[in-house]
Amino acid sequence: QVELVESGGGSVQAGGSLKLSCVASGPIPSSCGMAWYRQTPGKENLVASISSNGVTTYRDSVKGRFTISQDNAKNTLYLQMHNLEQQDTALYRCAPDPATYSTYPCRMSLGQGTRVTVSS
Repeated sequence: QVELVESGGGSVQAGGSLKLSCVASGPIPSSCGMAWYRQTPGKENLVASISSNGVTTYRDSVKGRFTISQDNAKNTLYLQMHNLEQQDTALYRCAPDPATYSTYPCRMSLGQGTRVTVSS
């Protein structure tokens, strides 16, 4: 089973940038879309996703600021975040996208996430 490990979080001031990485222990099956989610107390929201054919989607609040990408040669998913806002503060985790999360090839061992803290 593929294991996912996130990194790249940190503390930044509002307006700053961070690039998150999610490294898979092996090739991500081609049928799996991937996504970044973020957790705050009591909530988990889908931030961005990239489908198995490369189509990207974003939640409205991050459009134009965040970019999701995937490097299959490195088994790595990225989330480039610019112009960070305090409301972006959360624990960020990567996982298969909602469309493929429960399908057999896309069952993965999820990581602990990486924390992003944005201060004013």
